[in-house]
Amino acid sequence: METKDVIVIGGGPSGLMAAAAAAEHGADVLLLDKGGKLGRKLAISGGGRCNVTNRAEAEELIRHIPGNGRFMYSPFSIFNNENIIAFFEQLGIELKEEDNGRMFPVNDKAADVVRALLQKLQQLQVETRKNTEVNDLHFHEEGMHHVELADGTMLAASSIIIAAGGKSVPHTGSTGDGYPWAEKAGHTITELYPTEVPITVNDAFIQSKELQGLSLRQVTLTVKDPKKKNKKIKSHTGDMIFTHFGVSGPIGLRCSQYVVKAKKKYDYAEIPMEIDLFPEESAGQLAESLKAKMKDAPKKALKNAFSGMLPERLLPVTLQLCGLSESAVCTETPHDSIDTLARVWKEFPLTATGTLSIEKAFVTGGGVSVKEVYPKRMESRKMPGLFFCGEVMDLHGYTGGYNITVAFSTGYTAGSSAAESRASLPS
Repeated sequence: METKDVIVIGGGPSGLMAAAAAAEHGADVLLLDKGGKLGRKLAISGGGRCNVTNRAEAEELIRHIPGNGRFMYSPFSIFNNENIIAFFEQLGIELKEEDNGRMFPVNDKAADVVRALLQKLQQLQVETRKNTEVNDLHFHEEGMHHVELADGTMLAASSIIIAAGGKSVPHTGSTGDGYPWAEKAGHTITELYPTEVPITVNDAFIQSKELQGLSLRQVTLTVKDPKKKNKKIKSHTGDMIFTHFGVSGPIGLRCSQYVVKAKKKYDYAEIPMEIDLFPEESAGQLAESLKAKMKDAPKKALKNAFSGMLPERLLPVTLQLCGLSESAVCTETPHDSIDTLARVWKEFPLTATGTLSIEKAFVTGGGVSVKEVYPKRMESRKMPGLFFCGEVMDLHGYTGGYNITVAFSTGYTAGSSAAESRASLPS
């Protein structure tokens, strides 16, 4: 039976980093991936430009990892975002910082990042096997663990790292393979759900597709409590876009998990949301601005008097919600109707029915319980010599370089620990 020090299962961001770290720490490493290409998820990250990390301070990073972010204090103490930046720059990948701390290669080519990482594995003499599907894992409390391949081949290793990903973006190979292996080792898999995923909405102006493709910049999207409509569950400010089925874009994706959780918690089919189209102004200030526009052009129709204040396609929808006609003349419009319009612009209503499926999500929520993993080693508390990293765990962040930072940090921590421990019992 072929034997290795460390076997890494999964050739995504966390698995590639784990293999590199284990080899750097002196281990004889084998990386297995069932697909025909390594680094597929890495190659499509950041819209194909590869957002390798985010340069935010540690506390800011944690705040942007709503799925068990506090667990990441320990992995970040070993390999953080600055270490990630240094790692890639040492590989010859020059990086640049963009808005909100996002770090990209200067040439905007994710393929170059993948290529550099694979060349690093070659230099470290990591053996990689593509198109190699793992059928099962066989654990032994003492001694070597065994990896059973789909063709019946058995491999042995003192340390196994599961980096098989979640269930999102399945065409990259993330189809939930790691969960049953973790359960076999005694681990709890917390409920899986889609995160960073477009939200489905059933309001008439969405169903009619009259707002499809309309982007809004620097607005605030809020998920509300369906039982206490004045209570806000979560708000995010930034950019969003209306789609033919609902809303997407950065803040739409960030709010999606709160829609999922609210539906489950309250067992409601619909969850209320609202958009503050003018987050820098109060409703009173907005109403005064509208009235001033009307005073300056008393004989103009409302749609002409307010032209330019909102996107052309959105203005008629807001007027309709207030029972106002686009052609109504300013002098004929009561001021209390304008107060109502200002409130609609501050609380534009949406009715969320859910999200797209977990397969359509950018990130998987849930996974191997972090309570059952040593954070400073990423080693199982249930099975010595078993390690986890990346999205297979119950860890998830917002888009913007946070998830890939988690992947690289946990991957490096798992790889270096696996190499050093050689399945030694936890202290």
